[in-house]
Amino acid sequence: MSNVIHLNLAAHRQTRDQRLGALISNFASQRRVPDDVFWLKENAELLNILECTGTHVGAESLAPHEGFYASVERRVSFFPQYYRFLLSICLDLEDLGMPGDKGEALAAWVAREELVGAELSDLQRAEARRLLQRRGVWDARDDAGLVNRLHEFMERTRTFAIPNKKACYELTHIVFYLSEYGRRDPEITKASKESLEFAGLLAFLDQDADLLAEICIALRYAGVEPSAIWEGWLARDTHQFLIETGQNARAADDYHTYFVGNWAMGQCGDQIFTQDVAPGRLSFHRPAQAAAPLRQISEYLFHLRESRSDDWYLMRPLVENCLSEEGYAILKEAQSSSPRFEAFFAQFARASQQDGIARETAL
Repeated sequence: MSNVIHLNLAAHRQTRDQRLGALISNFASQRRVPDDVFWLKENAELLNILECTGTHVGAESLAPHEGFYASVERRVSFFPQYYRFLLSICLDLEDLGMPGDKGEALAAWVAREELVGAELSDLQRAEARRLLQRRGVWDARDDAGLVNRLHEFMERTRTFAIPNKKACYELTHIVFYLSEYGRRDPEITKASKESLEFAGLLAFLDQDADLLAEICIALRYAGVEPSAIWEGWLARDTHQFLIETGQNARAADDYHTYFVGNWAMGQCGDQIFTQDVAPGRLSFHRPAQAAAPLRQISEYLFHLRESRSDDWYLMRPLVENCLSEEGYAILKEAQSSSPRFEAFFAQFARASQQDGIARETAL
């Protein structure tokens, strides 16, 4: 007769360095090739998050990028249209601990070639300004009103009270660049902080974890404590991500939401990228979500026509009655998440715009 002893041993957990090494290696060599612009985007985003959160990355974890770093000058000279991605990756690798000092020469070359002159967008110019400043290359005389225009954009609060994801993402990135990713006070106004709050309410009503994470990060960089309801929801959402491996992994995934969700957690003082990461090709998938009420509320208000009001207390029972049980619960949380909800709704309803157009048409 034999005795079989069953041992309940805890599953082996990866160390922090092992997790980061596997994550960096996956994006560096498993998902895409370096000549793909999406490779540049994904790797620039991951390295930027690690650098600006002050995450310690071991030398072995950076090894998959040695080939890229060795050829970065050749790449930027042939692909100058991608200079922001290329320069960002180079600077972050150096600041994370990769031996070398190519970043300063690369930044000086970008300035001499006047690559920033090819940018039409103030947002892209602001990003270039931030990158060149990291190696002391940017001349403040080149701003030419850039910072003032960025502040004017942020202070137009009504822009961020109606669904416009592009504008909301630009708002967060302006704060990232002006604050040097949390290293200095971006000196934004009360109106700009209200813009961030309005954009956050839109994102929460849409259950858009990607945008809301960036908004919470921007609020913290602006010296504002984000809603505990928002950050708590983001943490739960991020912890529930499924990481697929091998043949099931596909590049069209929710990696960016996973990235910024971890970034937002890091700004709260939590550990980031805590899930074990298998070697090889990976993809990141957000869990199924409750039906977000934003679109339903917007469509309901649109069809009310002249009956629409910007007074939340008048509209509240009507709006709540049009929602599903899940949508109603999310709306209730949104109201609790911000003391500016009534001010947000006054802009979101767009009742005054409708009246103004009617008067103009009558004339």
